[in-house]
Amino acid sequence: MPGEISPSAPPAQPPPGVAEPARTPPGGRAPLIEGDPSAAPVTGWPWWSALLALLGALVLTTIGALIVYIPARVFGVEVTTSHTPPGITIAATFIQDLTFVIAPLICANVFGYGVRAWQFGLRRPGVGWGWAAVMVLGLAFLLLNAIWSQLVNPGKEKLLEQLGTKESTLLLILSAGLTCVVAPMCEEFLFRGYIFTALRSWGLLPAAIADGLLFGGVHASSAPALDLLPLAALGFGLCLLYRYSGSLYPGMGAHALNNSLAFASLAAWSWLGGLALIVAALGGITAVIWTCKRVGLIAPSARPARHAT
Repeated sequence: MPGEISPSAPPAQPPPGVAEPARTPPGGRAPLIEGDPSAAPVTGWPWWSALLALLGALVLTTIGALIVYIPARVFGVEVTTSHTPPGITIAATFIQDLTFVIAPLICANVFGYGVRAWQFGLRRPGVGWGWAAVMVLGLAFLLLNAIWSQLVNPGKEKLLEQLGTKESTLLLILSAGLTCVVAPMCEEFLFRGYIFTALRSWGLLPAAIADGLLFGGVHASSAPALDLLPLAALGFGLCLLYRYSGSLYPGMGAHALNNSLAFASLAAWSWLGGLALIVAALGGITAVIWTCKRVGLIAPSARPARHAT
């Protein structure tokens, strides 16, 4: 009849020069849109999922530790609350860092529509000087942190002793890689890539403050109590760096810089040794990112199709 549309008729196409509107995927969820690359992405993850991601990471860490400790005990390795061989500690810490990636990936897949690299800031920094200004603030933080350490003398961490850095060259290299490459990348992925992003519905400053407090609190078992405040401040600053760069990479670099300086200081290295560690750490992070891109773990976001005009 006139005015009726046949069910088999193809949908009307937009006129030339007009982009086709985004279609809602099955399930009624809005399509993923990357948005402004010069600012931290907005993903729509619920704020309470940030707590689930952190809790999930801690639960997976406990399970991972058991996977390491139980076989060690079976093969006769002495593992107690007061004595853990450095190799076992390194293995358990490495698994902990991996859980900091696994837990947010699970949450992003459950509470979002799919998982994309750009959702976690795994992309180039945006154009602009805002993030560079925050980098300058980050360097100022490192200076203030050094002054804080001299004023309050919080005491040295026992991390290097636990990792056995003085027992062999191999343990020293593994400890440096774990502390200055693996930890910065995995911790940024969880705390800034997911937790801060999910809390953004609270507003920028409340989300950054909460993220910083959680970041400092997680280090309570490995750092002196007086170091927790600077660590929280570091987490706060890394949130701002992520917000204004739109990329997680600058934060990973700044985090690696902080850890490298701390590692070299605890190991009583010369400034030349510390500089070499910084260069090696940044090179290691770059190599990991490059490898992930080559094998497809970090895929570029799809660019919108161009329409004829």
